[in-house]
Amino acid sequence: MPYKLWYWAEIQGRGEFVRLAMEAAGIPYVDVAREKGSDALIADMKARDDRPPFAPPYLDTGQCVIAQVANILLWLGDRHGLAPDDVVTRYWLHEVQLTVTDFVAEVHQVHHPVGVALYYEDQKAEAKRFAEEFREKRMPKFLGWFERSVAGEWLAGNRWSYGDTSIFQLIEGLRYMFPSRMAAIEGDYPKLVAIRDRVAALPGIKAYLDSERRIAFNTQGIFRHYPELDAA
Repeated sequence: MPYKLWYWAEIQGRGEFVRLAMEAAGIPYVDVAREKGSDALIADMKARDDRPPFAPPYLDTGQCVIAQVANILLWLGDRHGLAPDDVVTRYWLHEVQLTVTDFVAEVHQVHHPVGVALYYEDQKAEAKRFAEEFREKRMPKFLGWFERSVAGEWLAGNRWSYGDTSIFQLIEGLRYMFPSRMAAIEGDYPKLVAIRDRVAALPGIKAYLDSERRIAFNTQGIFRHYPELDAA
């Protein structure tokens, strides 16, 4: 029975980190809101009284419901071999994914530095200030740590893991959001760029990227391109 992935229908968002891992591994799933609309997602969340998820994405496995990207990927890694066998490396990979979560939260804060309920247009001046610090300090800090964490061709071991598909999404998102900045600094992170390229070549990922299921980046999601926020 395919898993049910619940996330907003109109964007890649945080749900994309889960999608990419399942697409790479060929794990059957139904992207429910993509088929039924985001109203169905809202209705499903309201109907869940027993340990309801705080927010999407969440994965209904048929036996349990798991929310939070890092938590979902930890479960998929254990269940489907998308993580190393040894417990130390498995939890280190979880640490990497939690750091990805921290980074994604800051990415979102670039265009919503004052309040998530406000429109970007209501906080453009603050966003410009935040974006400058993010480009000059936060991007190198996070990307530098991820770069130092790569020991070989992949993050953990001699095959890809869910951490590698997450690195792929980070690089793709940052290239869309900050094309000038990424063009200027990508050379500092050759291991991450190499992982991005290897993930893109995985058969499952290649098929997904060529399909209509891969929604394009847009200014409703987490990675948003506003030219005034980008600079080399």
